[in-house]
Amino acid sequence: GRTTGTPISMIVKNENQHSKDYSDIARCYRPGHADYCFDAKYGFRDYRGGGRSSARETIGRVAAGAIAAKLLKKMGIFILTYTKSIGPVSIDMNCFNKKEIPNNPLYMPDAAAAAQAQEYLNQCMADRDSSGGIVECVITGMPAGIGETVFDKLDASLAKAVFSIGAVKGFEIGSGFGAASMKGSENNDPFITENGRISKETNHAGGILGGMSDSSPIVFRAAIKPTPSIARPQHTVKKDGT
Repeated sequence: GRTTGTPISMIVKNENQHSKDYSDIARCYRPGHADYCFDAKYGFRDYRGGGRSSARETIGRVAAGAIAAKLLKKMGIFILTYTKSIGPVSIDMNCFNKKEIPNNPLYMPDAAAAAQAQEYLNQCMADRDSSGGIVECVITGMPAGIGETVFDKLDASLAKAVFSIGAVKGFEIGSGFGAASMKGSENNDPFITENGRISKETNHAGGILGGMSDSSPIVFRAAIKPTPSIARPQHTVKKDGT
């Protein structure tokens, strides 16, 4: 249960893969997938699930991230991630319950919203379709001043990491896109002194100012596109255009 100082190595065996399941689409570009882009760049693509663009590719970061989270916890930095919405169903922040997150398969901190979202997903599957959603992450315990001011801004680094996940199509920190409709007097976070420490009354900035942490909780969201592999017929072409 302890590290030895040598590199930590992990392997995940993908035993539930069946290449033959993809044989019927070996010559077709699947809508919503990177087949065409891989073919255009490399002159070759792995049709058996998408290869490097497959969602399976993220398992390495999931496993390594679990270890990173343990190290951060030792430093007093805690990460809380949950599903904020699925399709049209969003959690009610007034019903937010952190303990509820692992109690439902959708990782929602709102039991009622999780039940509604599950019904919605069941209907999507019955319609041979899929749904997108939004994942929110809250990081607490970050000291002020972490991050650089130009090319290695903390928010830019977070955005790059999150966007490396293939299904992510949107990213925002704090008020995010909502800040575009706010006035400066509304979006600015007033500084105060609380318990002898400098803090903020609000957190529209999402814990990052000028590319550096400001000691407030870092709050960001990722918009996840609907799963492109769906069972209903879709229009596409082969490499020769037919």
